[in-house]
Amino acid sequence: MHVIILFFALAIAWYSVNWRRFYEYQATILYMATMNLLYYFLTTDYRLWTLQSNLGLPSAVIDLLYTFVLFPCTVLIFLSHYPQQLGKQIIHTGKWVIIYFVFEWVGYLFGAIYYDHGWSLGWSGLFLVVMFPMLRMHYKRPILAYGLSVIVTIFLLYWFKVPWLASNALAEEMLTWN
Repeated sequence: MHVIILFFALAIAWYSVNWRRFYEYQATILYMATMNLLYYFLTTDYRLWTLQSNLGLPSAVIDLLYTFVLFPCTVLIFLSHYPQQLGKQIIHTGKWVIIYFVFEWVGYLFGAIYYDHGWSLGWSGLFLVVMFPMLRMHYKRPILAYGLSVIVTIFLLYWFKVPWLASNALAEEMLTWN
């Protein structure tokens, strides 16, 4: 399923994005990739969700493919087709939330994603409602987006009781540096 999603996203991006504007979206692509990698760093031993492969690919490989293929395609398509009028912006963002939610729901039904520690499909839906506006915000006002991302991250770490300092070996090592 993950491979199909990746090829689908690549094909849509290849044919629908004005690639001359790539550099305009590059910072937001890096923002999305960084936020995803931060999730994996902070939840090293306490994953809230894990992607599973039916092709025998390790979960880490799928995570990296999503981070460096799917998410850049998402940012390029989402932002390059972002409308000017407020009503159309809400519809555009809503469509993307629904698309991501439906793909995740199907993935959950087929065992391609596993939830743990209180995370659920409902939490993913709420996360998507925040994520897509944050992508647009980062594109327009990156400093504000980073500030709000810190707040959202702290909230999620607290709400789901992620023991990232206790369980993350790299974080522990950073705390002991002199």
